[in-house]
Amino acid sequence: MNAQRIEGAVALVTGANRGIGRALTEALLTRGVRKVYATARNPEALRAVRDERLVSLRLDVTDANQIRAGAEAASDVELVFNNAGVVLARGIADSTLLDQARREMEVNYFGPLQLLHRLAPTLARNGGGAVVNIGSAAGLTNLPFFPTYSASKAALHSLTQAARILLGAQGTSVFGVYAGPVDTDMARELALPKTSPRDVAFAILDGIETGQEDIFPDPFAVEFGRQFGSSPKASERQIAAMAAAMLSGSAA
Repeated sequence: MNAQRIEGAVALVTGANRGIGRALTEALLTRGVRKVYATARNPEALRAVRDERLVSLRLDVTDANQIRAGAEAASDVELVFNNAGVVLARGIADSTLLDQARREMEVNYFGPLQLLHRLAPTLARNGGGAVVNIGSAAGLTNLPFFPTYSASKAALHSLTQAARILLGAQGTSVFGVYAGPVDTDMARELALPKTSPRDVAFAILDGIETGQEDIFPDPFAVEFGRQFGSSPKASERQIAAMAAAMLSGSAA
């Protein structure tokens, strides 16, 4: 895994309008990127970030035409951050489960896959660069509160592993990010200590610059990663016990 220089690079961030995506966009500007393509379904939401190096693009990662247009516009990109994500299903008994799970897969897995397909040749022409897939600790050990979201992030983790091998030949580094609870809208319902998006964003950039192919960017994730590396089964049992305690607490 090659360490990647942030300063002077050209980056693209999906889902840049809020949460980790917004924090990543601001952190990239702080670290001295030459340009950042900040993408969102509604680019008007990015107006508050005032910097001449920021180029806002309309990009719904489930829309193939917008992905094609975005890839053509960002022909000089060197760092791609697949960040856009959604969590919908909260269990497996809801009548809308299948529709919600399909939507999660479209955004969290097929979106990054389509963008990777479009931008891999661009990265090769621009010297290799890097892809950063913003996954989740829940993609390594399923979090039962978000069962289908976790499954979609597991798919992204698998894609990250494959891309790391397949794109290595063209000099493209592929980083996987496995965050724990982050203080965003997505994690609002989790009664767990949460890390700020800003701290997570800077930890991600630190990991890229030091060549950490698997990045655990917050205290929960660091401990989780240590446990998972030692024993995936023990990690599964730990998450199950945590979920059971939270469920019993909410029912009390």
